Amino acid sequence: MYKRLGDYIREVNVRNSDLKVTKPMGINIEKCFMPSVANVIGTDLSVYKLVSRNQFACNLMHVGRDEKIPVAMHTDDNPIIVSPAYFVFEITKTKELLPEYLMMWFRRTEFDRNAWFYTDADVRGGLNKDALLDMRLPIPSIDRQREIVSEYETLSNRIRLNEQMIEKLEATAQALYRKMFVDGVDMEKLPEGWKYSDLNSITELTTGGDWGKEEPEGNYTQKVLCLRGADTPSLKHCKLGVIPTRYILPKNLKTRKLQPGDIVVEISGGSPTQSTGRSAQMNMIVDSYYECDIICSNFCRMVRPKRPYADFYYAAFNNLFMRDVFFRYENSTNGLKNLNLDAVLTEEKMVIPSNDVAIEFSKQITIINNNINYLGQEQDKLTELLELFLTKLA
Repeated sequence: MYKRLGDYIREVNVRNSDLKVTKPMGINIEKCFMPSVANVIGTDLSVYKLVSRNQFACNLMHVGRDEKIPVAMHTDDNPIIVSPAYFVFEITKTKELLPEYLMMWFRRTEFDRNAWFYTDADVRGGLNKDALLDMRLPIPSIDRQREIVSEYETLSNRIRLNEQMIEKLEATAQALYRKMFVDGVDMEKLPEGWKYSDLNSITELTTGGDWGKEEPEGNYTQKVLCLRGADTPSLKHCKLGVIPTRYILPKNLKTRKLQPGDIVVEISGGSPTQSTGRSAQMNMIVDSYYECDIICSNFCRMVRPKRPYADFYYAAFNNLFMRDVFFRYENSTNGLKNLNLDAVLTEEKMVIPSNDVAIEFSKQITIINNNINYLGQEQDKLTELLELFLTKLA
């Protein structure tokens, strides 16, 4: 039987009056807490709301815009703080409803879809608190809830383990790059065929992206998949996900079609704590997976390294990003940060190896990338299972 959510939860309004917590948290679209990107210099943090273990925080203001309810459960013993505009709540009937089970329900696509239906007409599409409280969910016995949560966490733990393994493999790739081309390299006595130069010297082509039309329209008849900046974190792990289908002018495909080895760079976006410049490299697995040609969006740029420098190029580019070098090459238009990619490629100097060393580096990196690709594809399958599991909760 479906029960009204408001009969099982109550609002919590405890403020950070003693200022013991100084780092505000936000909620991402994956429904997890993350460090807030808001500028809090000069902000009175004493009015921020405290969130304790097993309590929930929810941003009801942007549900219509994001088509998701940003809601998360705090699982740590140390409290955190969130914006005073957030709705913070806890379960009152703890013997009838587990916090972990409720959070599972919040992760369901159907829950977000239902919440979106009740949003208001504001441009951001806010959700009224009473509408949230009136939403209903099935509440089985507490023992059955424990079984469901256990099954869910088995899948979730495997996904987290894969993510940790991917992170270690990426760190290994960067360590290999630094060992071969940064640490201990004598700039005065570079090996034969090596040079101290910029990435532009080993760049074959850079070009902008395209967004085209949502449906065929006039001469916009060429069907493509269009990679966005938001797709790069998943794509670099070969977690293929859902890439939007668009229609562009056929003549634009010739210079914009992505090939194995190409690098897609996000040139607009970023945050106060993360620069623009997230990137992903196309590989054979990704290129062969999709049914039609792939391009990048107009908020990205495609970079095509010269052969055989694709893997070296990508490692060097990532090294610059992780060292926060790109912050120096950003400009802002209407509050949106843009990366001056051409300046990065021409002004940042580094050691460029000879062709044969670049080939040897690529052989070693390929072993690492193959493992990352395998884990990433497994992540895709596990995520699908998790979604199916959540769907069956009803």
